[in-house]
Amino acid sequence: MNDQNDQPALEARHCAFFFDVDGTLAEIQPRPELVFIPPATLAALARLSTDGVPVAVISGRPLAQLDALLAPLKLPAAGVHGAERRNAEGELRNLALDVRALELIQRELEHVCREHPGLHLENKSVAFALHFRQAPELEAVARALAEDFAQRYAEVLTLQPGKCVFELKPRGASKGEVIRAFMQEAPFAGRTPVFLGDDLTDEAGFAAVNALGGRSIKVGEGPSEAGERLESVAAVGVWLSALATNLGESAGPITKSD
Repeated sequence: MNDQNDQPALEARHCAFFFDVDGTLAEIQPRPELVFIPPATLAALARLSTDGVPVAVISGRPLAQLDALLAPLKLPAAGVHGAERRNAEGELRNLALDVRALELIQRELEHVCREHPGLHLENKSVAFALHFRQAPELEAVARALAEDFAQRYAEVLTLQPGKCVFELKPRGASKGEVIRAFMQEAPFAGRTPVFLGDDLTDEAGFAAVNALGGRSIKVGEGPSEAGERLESVAAVGVWLSALATNLGESAGPITKSD
């Protein structure tokens, strides 16, 4: 993980950038509503976008939350792991979902979570997240609940483990598929895709970018499909600021991933 990267220098003007949010652009916080993107990082994203470099965010968060975190910047984005997507023209391309089934699942999850006060249920309207960051002793309980719901509602939901969370996301939602969709559209098409992420939820995105001949960058430690690595959210901010400041020049060094 500490070997210097031997890949060619990254030329921002030839690239299309995709960023996860929590754990990549923003530090993970005890609760999702406490997360914020540092002003310098927001400024760098704005600089890239206004200078004609395509930038999109791809997150497990709903689009409305992404827009609030990025305000006043409004980027192409995919929320809930791709269940919601807004292209560069501002058009929404969402998965077709069984609303009545989701309402039933929501009621059932709320009922079972009342039995475990340390477990935080986040309702994303089209997906659900069982957070146990504030009660790590409930990890086994959260896993069992998520696996049970994923099995019983397999036609609607699929299980996505993450950092101190088990998500029940819509079947068919994938960061890899949504990157492929963006890369077929202007202004992303024809460029080298670059995806930064930190979690298990981002591995499908890394695999898609690798298959497209792009650059996959893992933030933090742990095994990954990503070919390169930045050590922390702070390192992402520094790298991104340098990239935006020096448009037209090659990006600073990134560590090669094992």
